[in-house]
Formats: sequence, C-alpha cells, structure tokens
Amino acid sequence: MKINWHRQHRWSGIVSIFLLMMFCVSGIVLNHRSLVADIEVSRSWLPWWYEFKNWNGGLMRGTVSYQDGVLIYGVNGIWLTDGSGGRVRDFNAGLPPAADCRQVRGIAVCDSSYYAATTMGIYRLESGIWRGVPLPMEDDERLSDITAKDDTLVVVGRSNLYVMDPGSRSFTMVNIKSAPMMDDKVSLFRTVWMLHSGELFGLVGRLVVDFVAVILIILSITGLVHWLLPKFIRKLRLRYRGVKVPVKTMRNNMMLHNHIGRFTIVVTLLIVITGWCLRPPVMIALALNKTSAIPGTSLDSDNPWHDKLRMLRYDRECDEWLLSTSEGFFVLDNLTAQPHKLDVRLPVSVMGLNVFEKDADGDWLVGSFSGMYRWNRKTGRVQDYFTGAVPDDVNGPPFGKYAVSGYSDKFNTVVEYHDGTEAIVQPEKMNNLPMSIWNVALEAHSGRLFMGSIATYVFVFIVGLIIAWCLWSGWKSRRS
Repeated sequence: MKINWHRQHRWSGIVSIFLLMMFCVSGIVLNHRSLVADIEVSRSWLPWWYEFKNWNGGLMRGTVSYQDGVLIYGVNGIWLTDGSGGRVRDFNAGLPPAADCRQVRGIAVCDSSYYAATTMGIYRLESGIWRGVPLPMEDDERLSDITAKDDTLVVVGRSNLYVMDPGSRSFTMVNIKSAPMMDDKVSLFRTVWMLHSGELFGLVGRLVVDFVAVILIILSITGLVHWLLPKFIRKLRLRYRGVKVPVKTMRNNMMLHNHIGRFTIVVTLLIVITGWCLRPPVMIALALNKTSAIPGTSLDSDNPWHDKLRMLRYDRECDEWLLSTSEGFFVLDNLTAQPHKLDVRLPVSVMGLNVFEKDADGDWLVGSFSGMYRWNRKTGRVQDYFTGAVPDDVNGPPFGKYAVSGYSDKFNTVVEYHDGTEAIVQPEKMNNLPMSIWNVALEAHSGRLFMGSIATYVFVFIVGLIIAWCLWSGWKSRRS
C-alpha cells in the first residue's frame, strides 16, 4: 500500500504543533538557568497537582534541631517550628528571594554553627540571618549535599568535595581519587542528555541547540499558516466579494517551510530522537549502560567523579566515610584516601538519594524515588523499610511504589513525594509557594505540566514518536 506522505505530514503536524513549540520554548529556558534564576511563578497559576499539601513535592527533605524548635528544609527554603510542629514560620532571612536559589539540599551543624547548602551555594546562620559563604567551585557545578564530623564540615558538589578549615572557616576543594577497577566511561544516559541540550559542547553547543529550537518553531508557524490561511481566505471570499488571494505570500511561506525543513532534517531529527530517549522506557536502558567520553566534550574530564557525586556521611561505628554516587556506594578511610566500592544491593533511583542517615537501631536509612530501605552494615542485610522484604534488584524505574522525598527523625516520619506526611500540619499559606520558571519549564518539557506524574512514562514517548514521524514524513513528501 502506498503511503500518502503529504497527509501523514499534515495530520501528525496538526496533532503535535502546540507540544512541539512548547518543547522548543521550554528547552531554551532550560538551557540558560542562570539567566532566569530570579523569575518565578505562583503555584496558584499551575495545575492543582503542583500545590504543596502535607509537605509533599520535596517541601520537607529533612529536619534539624534548633534551640527549642526544629528547622524544616526542602525545595522552597527553610522553616522553623516548635518541637510538636504546632506553629511554622518562615526562616529564610538572608537567602536569595528567588525560588530557584532556595532549593536546600541539607543543613549541618559544625562547631556550634548552622550551615545550609542549596543547589547553588552555602550559607551560615548568624544571629538568625543566613549569610553567604564563598566556595572555590566551578561555575557550572551544582551542590548536592552537606555533612559534618565534629569540627569538619564537608560540602558535596556534583564533582568535588569542599572541606572547611575550622580556623579560617574557608573552604578547600578536594578531588576524590579514582577507585580501583574504575573505568573512565560515563553514563550513556548522561551522554545523550548532554547531546540533546547541547551542553556536551559547552556554551556553543547550547546555542546551536537553541537555534535548532528556533528552526522548529519557524517550521511549526509556517506549517500552521499553510494549513489555516487558505481556509481563512475562503471564508473572507464568501463574505466579501473581490478579496484577492495572496498567492505570492502563500508560495513564499511554503518555500520557506520546505527549504528549512529539507536542509535541517538531520539536526531536527537528532534533537527530537535524543529527547525521546530521555524518558522511559529507553531512559532505563541508557542509565544501565556506559560509553567512553567523547574526546574534547564536557564529559571528557580528568576528574573520574565528574557529575557523579551525590551524598556523603561519616559512619562512626566503622570510622570511615560513606559516599553515594551514580556509580554506587563507596567507602573512604578519610577524604583524601582512595575509595573502595561496596558490594551492596540497595535500590536507588537514577535521580539519586534523598535520605541517607542512621536510625535509632543503628541501621542506615537509604531513601530515593525508588523507595526506602534499611541497611545494616555489620550483617549486610538490606530490607524494604515499609514491607521488610529483601529487594530483588537494584535497577528499576525512576519512581517506585513509594517515591521517598524526605525523612524526619524529629517527627519520626517518612515523607512521600506525592502524598507527603501527616505527622506535622503544613500551613495553608504554604500551598502556593512560588516555583522557579526553570522548574516550570522542566515540568512543561517533561509533559507533567499537562498530565501529572503519568507523563513521566508515556507523554514524551508518544509525543516524541509523533513529532519524529512528522519530520520524517515531511522529508519523504518532498518528492511525492
């Protein structure tokens, strides 16, 4: 049967045009986070599932004792409550006002001082005000954790550690040594992700991808004009006699659409296909495989831990440091020693840990969007926190049955990403705390802004196929 490529192109384009333009605009925003860091949107303008309820959505990542109360921290800053959780008040004085700068990864107490780590910087509490502390980190590095051992404060970046000197309170960057048998390969998922955004080739690569996004927007607009303009003119001619048909305009519009589409088919398909690969089910396969870093790209680093570090904790019973990475769990005798990988079956989401601390029984609680597990290092036993069952595998979907986003030993509760926790009442005024425009763009780009969490599994997979088919059918129709 002969395929009518013109018809295939027209209808796949009509179905996907809005979503394609949304992908392009949100993708440009995602590529320039620092430029839009100060822009935010009230959650009251977003679909209902973005309202904070019962401390869900990462609003409560953890808690720390403070004087007679408790500090609660998470994606929208820091809050102070009493020991019973009866009254909650804002405790963000000194932090940047923008929501994107208040994503608190952790709070640590060192030498009687409180330090908060956001994804973008470190702050020390001084007389109730958070003051910024300079870090010698790379411009593009994000912070992922903070922890303390006695008078040693350690900030965990995605690629390096930053250790504070107790005397001067200044930080020194520490490069972790390579582990035995560790190869120089990188995650295939990370490679495709950076290729899709252009980050693989630095600023130039991001600008090229931005340009491709603009091309796709032009193709969408010219295609829409070609479809709608004749219908609009037909209605005008029926109503007003003597209306001339702008034949030249229509011809020029179609020529522009065809020429741009033909000469850019390779790069437009590349962007669409790589984006399609970044969501399940293809995402899981990519996350489980590695490849050599492409020479000369952003992934070609001398640092074996480039973009691999997640969380760090000191185990007093074993007198050693535990390091969680995208490569698994490692142990270090000290921060300058060579790390050794631990053979432990602990399911962790590809998005990394959200909980990593000891409970009252001395077991480690390890929580992520793949669930929560108890880990006894002495016996090696790993059990599901909720069911007590032994996990079957360490690999799985990015979201499990219990997507754990936080834990509080002060209120003895696990915080689930969607349902939160009822252990402490969340004030209603916090329901519509702002979301950064960067995060709004991320939600739109993933489809969750339109469909909720189910979009993680189906939206990009289905829409990506339609857009790819639209581009391919347009290419095929050039000669049919």
